[in-house]
Amino acid sequence: MEELIARVTQKTGLDQATARKAIGIILGYLQKEGPQNEVNQLIGALPGAQEAIEETKSGGGGLMGMVGSMGGGVMALGGQLMGVGVSMGQMQPLGKELFAYGREKAGEDVMGPIVGSIPGLSQFV
Repeated sequence: MEELIARVTQKTGLDQATARKAIGIILGYLQKEGPQNEVNQLIGALPGAQEAIEETKSGGGGLMGMVGSMGGGVMALGGQLMGVGVSMGQMQPLGKELFAYGREKAGEDVMGPIVGSIPGLSQFV
């Protein structure tokens, strides 16, 4: 996870804590919205991924809970990311780096179905 966080901070300018939260939010979103088998393989290929997801869930109330209750979709994901300090301009480099790393660690046969199954996700990766 540390390698991924370092790459995300370099590409986006986010600090490490915000990058970790953002990665956890995105992975949690994929866990909820994506194909379970492939998402589980991705999370298994990224040491520390499940912990990062759990950290974002533990802060459950407030803005995060409110955005989550607005429904799914990439727009809700964007709202959650903005809520932890990720700007619109940082979202695409964040997504591209996270998915590039996922392809390196889990392979295209895992990442392809994830991207293909979530409407609107491809514009961020």
